[in-house]
Amino acid sequence: MSNLPKSPLIGDARNQEILSSATTYLYRETPAGSLQSHFYFPSDFDYERDRKPAIFFFHGGLWDISAPTQFVPHCHHFASRGMVAATLEYRTKALFDGNPEAAISDVKKALSFFKANAESMGIDASQTVAVGASAGANAVLAATLHPHLPDLGPSPRPEALILFGPISDTSPKGIGNDRFATSRDGKIQSPLRYLPQKNLPPCLIFHAKQDRVVPFEMSQRFAKKYRKRRNRCDLMEFEKAGHTFFNYNSDEKNYEITLRAADHFLVDLGILEPDQLDDVLH
Repeated sequence: MSNLPKSPLIGDARNQEILSSATTYLYRETPAGSLQSHFYFPSDFDYERDRKPAIFFFHGGLWDISAPTQFVPHCHHFASRGMVAATLEYRTKALFDGNPEAAISDVKKALSFFKANAESMGIDASQTVAVGASAGANAVLAATLHPHLPDLGPSPRPEALILFGPISDTSPKGIGNDRFATSRDGKIQSPLRYLPQKNLPPCLIFHAKQDRVVPFEMSQRFAKKYRKRRNRCDLMEFEKAGHTFFNYNSDEKNYEITLRAADHFLVDLGILEPDQLDDVLH
């Protein structure tokens, strides 16, 4: 059994009910409050025996709202596929008076923290996947692309990325620059600024062509630059869809399409075993 401190659920009754089947741990204490991680484990999981690939989800919300329940359906799916799956909180404006810098710091901390504690969680630290939507994707990209100091613990860089409508440019020409302490800070922190690089993790991006919050063209530019130096970056576009097109309670068809595509992406990378049921159906 993991020796990390467990935590009671907080939040409104609806969120508590949705997260009731999760095992919840504190992963960071901040001056604004404690941050929780909500874990879903495969059936018959054994902390001492198993070392499973892990997938970590960071919700969207443009740095304003806290919505860790957004990816609960995804967590259930990947736990059923043999992964350790978790949806995590980070500091947002509504609950923690947070900002993009705080979100980036929290996501870096979370990915590094669970690599450092992988053995006690039954996780294979060499097979971690980070998933983010919108602002959560921005923080995931920062954790992947920003320089990392070894004395801060294991690198937060995951072995694969899955992103939904990511905010990849926070320069004055991008999105969210005014949310940073200064315009210069937003430019310096912008993921796009750190490309191209060699040996980046494979990346899968889903983006709606009619997204009025994060323009589709932002992901086109980012993917093109990411692919330089032989990095893999798959961009899957969705016609006649908006910013929340992939959410289960928004569009069940697109939710299923993106979920299956993400599953196949991880199978292709060797992180997941092929789904036998899916093979039978196709």
